[in-house]
Amino acid sequence: MDKASRKIGYISCAVLFFASLMLVGWGSDPSIDKSSTTKKLESLPRAAQGNRKVVTIYEFRSSVSEVSGAAATDMFTTALIKSGSFAVAERQRLNQGVALEKQLNAQGQTTGQVAQYQLKGAEFIFEGTVSEANPNESKTGIGGVFRGLGLETSGEKAVMGIDVRVVSAATGEVLDSVNVRKPIKAGGFSLSGVGSIVQSYTKTNLQGADVGVSHEGREGVDEALRACIEEAVYQLVKRYGKE
Repeated sequence: MDKASRKIGYISCAVLFFASLMLVGWGSDPSIDKSSTTKKLESLPRAAQGNRKVVTIYEFRSSVSEVSGAAATDMFTTALIKSGSFAVAERQRLNQGVALEKQLNAQGQTTGQVAQYQLKGAEFIFEGTVSEANPNESKTGIGGVFRGLGLETSGEKAVMGIDVRVVSAATGEVLDSVNVRKPIKAGGFSLSGVGSIVQSYTKTNLQGADVGVSHEGREGVDEALRACIEEAVYQLVKRYGKE
């Protein structure tokens, strides 16, 4: 390999290296969720344990194939606990946990007296539904070529939505409802003709060689769902979290 070819190879590798860093993010690492909705929940004043209203949720309903009702229920439960305003009574997995432990205690197989205690009654029942998840609400794109360097961008917008109803456990009356919608952002870009740019600066014939970079990114459905749920819980705390 001659000197000019090695130089071209070094330049191409450098372009790919720095483009890759731009795509994946320099120095990114896993961290605790610090989204805007999480920060809103964490900013709420936390009530003392004995002063928190007891609430429960049985299971989210989902008519969207990308969203699991069980996963949405877990996210909602986590958000309720994270808010520091509600005491959450377990109902979804009652038979696999609390009820089984009480049964074992009543049979004398465990120590303590948990079988003698009643379950905590909930004041409110939250009923949740994933109502929207339009994956292709709108699309946009633009492209062009300048001096052999081609650039294309694309964008796509979808929508995630949830509905939460507040039911009185005493009367069965639907007291209130909260609806939250959130756009799901998606987009990407592709870069081609890097070899042509290298050729123009090095004055060397690359004989058809080229380098291209592309990237497609999309906000996850789970991420959008969690944001909707946390915003809904924030609104519920504002309305029902205080005595």
